[in-house]
Amino acid sequence: MDVFRLTGPSRLFGEVDIRGAKNSVLKLMAASLLAVGRTTISNVPAILDVRIMVQLLIRLGCTVDYDADRGVVSIDVPAEVGIQADYELVRAMRASISVLGPLTARMRSAHVALPGGDAIGSRGLDMHQAGLEALGATVHLDHGYFVAEAPEGLRGTDIVLEFPSVGATENLVMAATLAHGVTTISNAAKEPEIVDICTMLVDMGAQIKGIGTADITITGVDELRPVDHRTVGDRIVAGTYAFGAALSGGDVTIKGVGLELMPNIAIKLRDSGATVDDLGEIDLRDGTRGGGFRVRGAERPHAIRVATMPFPGFPTDLQPFVIALNSVSDGVGLLSENLFEARWRFVQEIARLGAKVRIDGNHALISGIESLSGAEVEASDIRAGAGLVMAGLRAAGITEVSGIDHIERGYENFVSNLRSLGANIERVEKADILSFE
Repeated sequence: MDVFRLTGPSRLFGEVDIRGAKNSVLKLMAASLLAVGRTTISNVPAILDVRIMVQLLIRLGCTVDYDADRGVVSIDVPAEVGIQADYELVRAMRASISVLGPLTARMRSAHVALPGGDAIGSRGLDMHQAGLEALGATVHLDHGYFVAEAPEGLRGTDIVLEFPSVGATENLVMAATLAHGVTTISNAAKEPEIVDICTMLVDMGAQIKGIGTADITITGVDELRPVDHRTVGDRIVAGTYAFGAALSGGDVTIKGVGLELMPNIAIKLRDSGATVDDLGEIDLRDGTRGGGFRVRGAERPHAIRVATMPFPGFPTDLQPFVIALNSVSDGVGLLSENLFEARWRFVQEIARLGAKVRIDGNHALISGIESLSGAEVEASDIRAGAGLVMAGLRAAGITEVSGIDHIERGYENFVSNLRSLGANIERVEKADILSFE
């Protein structure tokens, strides 16, 4: 098996370019199913999840041209597409559930395997089901598949989400664009990725009001048209390198994401003693201009208190990096996880590096120490894996992170980017002692 091997401690210095958000581009690709013709999406990251979504769309009958180097994916959608998303692909990536809304709306039927993805806790599909049923679909589980049928088409309705779920908001907005009449979604998610997909849908001809608010109104139309769309920058990847700079005492300029997408992140970084400068619009590697900011970490960070919340609150995806920073901070930090209960699996691994973390319900109390020590650790999900790598920057000796397939689902050029910033990291092949062949 392959592992990431770091030799620490080391600090991050330099510049890093961030491409489009994983949590947006996969849904944008799913949204292309709503319109016959060629939709082109740019600023696409070269990550495993994109390749999985490409294969899913091909299985549904689309022709897909994916140029990973240029960061462009073009999707030719036929008049008739398949309606079944098979388990072998869906189990590898939870975002595959995002084809449910478009297929139900346009093809009036969808058979989507129950998704897999990261092990970060229960993420039920109850709100997806309730929303589609409110729109007039019949929904049931059949041999491991989520089956939605709407032979007469969907009809507009009023939907109130129990929780501002990003996935449910995306699926229901996409479904409602082709429904008969007006749909309102109350308590909708407000993440930048929601704004991104709604913006693309409007360009496709959808009628959507209240974008970026908790109350979204969609007036259904008869058909949508294909478009060219540029994906919003990945604020979670940007936050990963930002926390890496802060916890390592480094100095990193991050290009492709503006601070307006991450207000709470900047506040918490400054609380840790880091200097965060908004660079405004700067030149990006693809010749365009976009947001950027610079993070200069303190010699030793101050402990911070963070509670994860839906946007504009602090994102749960950056929870591991808060724990990593607090583990080497001056003082005692507190992390309250309000969204996903199983993210505490990360704590078990960072403890192997010497971190002092105590769990009480949904709270983690972290007592900072001067330095961590290298050890073998395992990634349980995308962000946990990246968080262990960042923690390894402040660990003396060698840290080996296994389970790197998780990391590569969400980060492009992770090793080369870190090496360019001064980290002593490499991807190496390691014998699997449990292999008996």
